[in-house]
Amino acid sequence: MTKLSVNINKIATLRNSRGGNVPNLLKVAHDVQQFGAQGVTIHPRPDERHIRYQDARDLKPIVYTEYNIEGNPVKNFMDLVLEVKPTQVTLVPDADDALTSNAGWDTIKHKDFLKEVIQEFQRNAIRTSIFVDADEKMVEGAKETGADRIELYTESFAHEYGLGNAKGIEPFVKAALRANELNIGINAGHDLSLDNIRFFKENIPNLLEVSIGHALISESIYLGIENVVNMYLQKLK
Repeated sequence: MTKLSVNINKIATLRNSRGGNVPNLLKVAHDVQQFGAQGVTIHPRPDERHIRYQDARDLKPIVYTEYNIEGNPVKNFMDLVLEVKPTQVTLVPDADDALTSNAGWDTIKHKDFLKEVIQEFQRNAIRTSIFVDADEKMVEGAKETGADRIELYTESFAHEYGLGNAKGIEPFVKAALRANELNIGINAGHDLSLDNIRFFKENIPNLLEVSIGHALISESIYLGIENVVNMYLQKLK
């Protein structure tokens, strides 16, 4: 079964919009695990507009499943990850002013930088994943950096699937097959939803984990978070 890691950034966004501690981020992290999620993901950004760096520290004793911290490996982010020591760090090439993640790494151009960063995390027993586009060359480049996994950036798949174009999965299948050949693990995330997750999972061989936040939280407004977590788990079986 593919694991579900729930990205709780949107819970932090809602909390920060009002001040105070409602909704309680730590309780949500605890509850989604109780409901069956096999991991919790956060993506702190330099301006802390949703997840704050202190949240990452506070979540450490709460997350008893897999703890995944995403972000651009600038110094402050690296220091945070090395302090918290999550299960996994996912490296994402976000600009400081990015509204959301919008591109994968050029793993060939940035090979030396990524290799150095990854070695530092691996020395501290933190599994590493690189956010990449569905491009076999970028998968090969990720392997060269020594990363444990890739995370396929799935926005283009979700867009095409929403238009009724099932062929939008094809580059992701090719990238996944190449990753399997290279023995590098496969995660995926961005715009995956209850509408498209089963089709994606059924077509991507050896998909280990998906990280889902925006869609899951949005769907939960209508359907309830416990119900939605379990709906994802059923589709990922």
